[in-house]
Amino acid sequence: MSAPAPTPATPPPGGEPLSAEELLSTLRRRWRASYDLQLVQRRGRLYLQVMWGYLEQQSFPLDAEAYGAKLADLAANLNGLGVAAQVRDWLQSTTDRPRLGKAMSLPLELPPGRASEFLL
Repeated sequence: MSAPAPTPATPPPGGEPLSAEELLSTLRRRWRASYDLQLVQRRGRLYLQVMWGYLEQQSFPLDAEAYGAKLADLAANLNGLGVAAQVRDWLQSTTDRPRLGKAMSLPLELPPGRASEFLL
C-alpha cells in the first residue's frame, strides 16, 4: 500500500511571505534606488508609502545596516498583517514613481479582524 501524497502547505494569509531582500531587490529593479518604505496610519486606514528619500543619497539618515533592519521589520509587519501579496503586486505593477516631496501610497486592505490589532 502506498503512502498518501503529501498535501501542499497552505500559504499564509496574504500569500507567500515578503522578505527584506525581496523588497530591496524590487525597489532597485523598478526604480534603480533603495527607497525608504513606511507604514502610515491616517483616519483609521493603514498605508504603505514609498518615500522620495533613498539609501544611495548622501543625506539619507540611515546606513545600509540600519536600512536593512528597517526593511526586515517592515516585511515582518506586512506579513503579520496578511498583505504581502497586495504589496508585492503593487510594487511590481504601479506605473507611478517616487518624486521629491511626494510619497507613493498603497492603501492596505487588511483581512477581517486584523485591522483592530494594528489600528488604535
